[in-house]
Amino acid sequence: MTDVTIISKPDCHLCDVARDVVEHTVAELPDAVADGIAVTERSILDDDELYARWWEKIPVVLIDGELHGHWRVSPERLRAALTG
Repeated sequence: MTDVTIISKPDCHLCDVARDVVEHTVAELPDAVADGIAVTERSILDDDELYARWWEKIPVVLIDGELHGHWRVSPERLRAALTG
């Protein structure tokens, strides 16, 4: 199982865009790949450690706990990371 985590906060326009990019990119993957991907979202407002680490970079996308990117999410780069 591949874990994709979006670190965000409420009322964040870039977070909304990142969420949409992640959702659409995963939905466009072949079922055999998409079925093995779990997408979760965590708010920096709910976790002091997340806030301290990421507040300047949200939205942040992690793949299996490793930084994939922040601020803007490229669908092409995300697709390559999830299928490669």
